[in-house]
Parts: sequence; structure tokens; C-alpha cells
Amino acid sequence: MTSAEEVTGPVHLDALGPRGPYRTRVPSTVADVSGAEVARLSLVPPVYVGRALAALREAEAVPAADVDALLGAAGEEFATGTVGGLGVRAYEHLVSRTSGTPLTVVRAATRDTARFVALARTSAEQGRPRGAGAGLRDPSLGTGQAVWARRGEVFAVNASGNHPGVHRLWLEALALGYRVAVRPSRREPFTPHRLVAALHRAGVRQDQLVLLPTDHHTAGTLIHGADRTVVYGGDEVVARYARDPRVLPQGPGRSKILVTADTDWREHLDMIVGSVADEGGTACVNATAVFVEGDPAPLAEAVADRLSRLPGLPPQDARAVLPVCPLDRARALDSYLRSVAAGTRAWLGGDGVVDDLGDGSAVLRPAVHQVGDAGAVQLRAELPFPCVWVAPWSRADGTAALRDTLVLSALTRDRALVEALLAEPTIANVYVGGHPTYWMAPGVPHDSYLSDFLMRSKAVAGAL
Repeated sequence: MTSAEEVTGPVHLDALGPRGPYRTRVPSTVADVSGAEVARLSLVPPVYVGRALAALREAEAVPAADVDALLGAAGEEFATGTVGGLGVRAYEHLVSRTSGTPLTVVRAATRDTARFVALARTSAEQGRPRGAGAGLRDPSLGTGQAVWARRGEVFAVNASGNHPGVHRLWLEALALGYRVAVRPSRREPFTPHRLVAALHRAGVRQDQLVLLPTDHHTAGTLIHGADRTVVYGGDEVVARYARDPRVLPQGPGRSKILVTADTDWREHLDMIVGSVADEGGTACVNATAVFVEGDPAPLAEAVADRLSRLPGLPPQDARAVLPVCPLDRARALDSYLRSVAAGTRAWLGGDGVVDDLGDGSAVLRPAVHQVGDAGAVQLRAELPFPCVWVAPWSRADGTAALRDTLVLSALTRDRALVEALLAEPTIANVYVGGHPTYWMAPGVPHDSYLSDFLMRSKAVAGAL
């Protein structure tokens, strides 16, 4: 396979099972945003999933002493090596073409993912309670203390394909001793395939980490067969698994920005626009709503003016900054937006967001709408492109209007308000003073620490 940016002919993406690669005779087609076939993905049946999970359960954990070296080597291989026959530039080009994510975003994600991989154990350790030792050999462990222990042995990921960065988190489970099964998105399977293959090449055994592409029906076998599972999806996925303690649903982020009257939003316009449009506006950490104490119209107008200047280009163009999808899907999203936005004031996108590229695909252009109050139903609508709702906010609205938020960036000098935002259980993260909603760093919780879901503290008394 070539390492150049352009790849000729479809790429074969095999399942990576406990006994090595597995290729089906009738693979599933992976198409780019124009509908052209670019890869053939081997989908495994339920019986294969069951056998793979059994092998994971019987395997030993990656030795703790080897984890950092393995992760460091895998991160380097992922970012620079030829993995599965694909050089890094060819890989990035395919991700951009299939997911519609701008190439510059994919390239930045490659570098960031390598960094997160190398620091996965350190990041996982950040969630360990100070009173708990890492194991019986922890020198800080005395008589009558606690040990941090896994809640199970096998961890599964039912991944999404909206952004390569979703695959950074599950590395922490591997670092904590879980054996891991990853179900890639059929929309963008290249990132998890490359990452799993890079970890295998670095020394993680095939029976410790597997890649299991499946259809939607077989995904249930994976979810129910693992001890702990992260599942990505929309509101319906969150509702389906809300009562299952073994499943951690990752739904819409509905990230927000709050601007209070003591702050001049003009000084933070770059941050506000970036929060909406960075990463192509496709990530759960992109802002979908901005609340303004006072008149929201001037801010909405300024944001719309900035977003209107963004060019509409194919995703693999190095100048592209907006997401692209198949034309029929773009039209469906445009129709949905028009329906949802009824009764709002359109500053941008009111005449449509579809920019037809003429090859069966379309750019999703930005949209900015002003709503009448802080309780408007539109504020819960999250779309996979830069689409933001701008709303008035008052102290009487309080934190209730800001609930169900992955990231809230607060442009305010009001310490009491910030403390109230931190106290609100449904706001996962609070950034203050100009930090964009998309800011992330290794070791900093995304939606709490993943280890909160994977681990528990056990009391230990006595000595061996």
C-alpha cells in the first residue's frame, strides 16, 4: 500500500481478533463523502464476538511495568509509522475523505492522539483517590488502607466516527489492566484500526486488545458481553442505557458559553467563534449555545459575520475548515434545521446550509440563530457542523437554563456564579476566563474521569 496522500484502490480493513487479522469473504463497503468506495471492512458475526470476549477474559492484563513503554512506542508508531500498509499521510487523507472532517483537523488529531496515547497511564492515575494504593505492591500501602481495583476484566467501546479524538479515552482502560474490545464506526474505521494495530506492533498482545467491526445487531452481543462498556450516540442511546450500571453512554455535549454583563464579549470574540467552529464544529465540546446577559443581537451578528467568511471546500483540501457529508444527508440536515429554527431570528444559515460540491457531497455551512429566551427548545438541538443558538440570559434564569452541559465556558467575574455552576450536577466541566469549550489536556477529566466508571476502592487490612 502506498504511503502517499492519495490511495488507489480500496483498502482492506480486517478485524483484529485474539488470533490475528480476520478477513470475511463479503466485506462491508466504506465510502467517502462522494459515495466512492475507499475501503472494505470485515464485519464479524456474533459467534466471533463471543469467542473474542472469552479470549480477552482469559488473558492476563498488560503488565503494569511495561505499560508506559508500550504506550510510548504505540503513540510514535501511530503518528509516524506505516501501519496496516498505510503511511500516516495516506491514513489522514482517508479519514478526511470518509468522515468529512477537514484535513487540518485530522492532522492535528493525529498529533494529539499520539500525545494522549503516551500519557494514558498517567492520565488514568489522575483519577485514583489519594487514599488508595495502586496495588498490593504499592509502597504507600500500610495496614488498614485501600487498594484501587478494577470493577471487571473486559472493557468494550462502541465508538462513533465524528472525530478521531474519540479513541483517546479507551487507552486508559488498557493502562488500568482491562482487556479491551473496540467496535469501530463503519463511517470512519481507519483511526481505531490504526491505533489497535500500532499497539499490537508495540507489544500489546492480540488477546489483550481486539478490533471487532460488526453490524448494529451484533453490537449488542459486544455490549452485553463485556464487564464495562462505553457507548457513543444520541439521546436515544443515552435513554436506552441510562439504567444499566455497566454501560457509560456518551451522548450529545450541548456545550455552552455564558457571557455576563461584567464582561465585554468583544474581547473574547475569537474564543467564542473558535468554540463554535473549531474541529469543524463536529465535536461534543463545540459550543452549540451562547447565553448573553443583556441584548444578544450584537454578539449574534458578530459571530455570524465571522462564520460567514469560512470557505466551502472538499475535506481533503488543506484549506478546508468546514465538515462535508453526502449531499442527501446534507439536505436532510438542512431540512431538520429549518424545522427546528422556526420562529427564531436567523443571522446566518436561514437560506440554507448546503454548499453542493458537485461530486455527490456538500459542505455544511455555519448557522447562527437568535432565540427569544433562555428556555427556548432550540437550545437543546445539536447538529454536526458549526450551528449555534444565541439566547438572552438573566440572573432570574440562573443555572437552570445552563443544565445538561458537557463544557460551560463562563465569561464572568462573578465568583459566586462560578461556584453555583460548579455545584450544578448536570454541568460536567466549567471553564472560566476565556478558555474555549474545546480545550482538553491529558489527565484532565472529559466527562468525569473514566476511572470513576472502571475502578473502585477496596479496603485492605493486614499484611502478607
